[in-house]
Amino acid sequence: MTSDARAFYSAHPGSVTASGTKTLGLAWIVYGVYRLAVTVWLIMFMTTATLMFGSLLTRVPDPFSLMTEFHILYSVVIVWSGISAVLGIVAGLAIIASHSAPRILLVAAALLALPELPFGVMIGVYTITHIAARD
Repeated sequence: MTSDARAFYSAHPGSVTASGTKTLGLAWIVYGVYRLAVTVWLIMFMTTATLMFGSLLTRVPDPFSLMTEFHILYSVVIVWSGISAVLGIVAGLAIIASHSAPRILLVAAALLALPELPFGVMIGVYTITHIAARD
């Protein structure tokens, strides 16, 4: 069955890029808005997350170093989510605006989306295979 799909896409290369381009752009915009909402949610609940993690450290010999690591990790997740949101929205707008969107932008957005389950994996893998189908 997979060979049939490969044969169809290799025989009709325009059908992969032409039919899914606008949908892919809209999906990236929706994913970017979702990641932006996640970023705002992470920022709003930073105090709650700190208190919940801090309550787990009551019997640890050195809780301050673990709290520092928690804050660093939490900040990295917030920044990663924000960058992923901005790249997703920009990539979606670039795909909708022109059929020849910058590849590096699409690859960066797809790679940053991959660790996010399940939507990031779906849109990231589809984008990477969509880009590979252009070659």
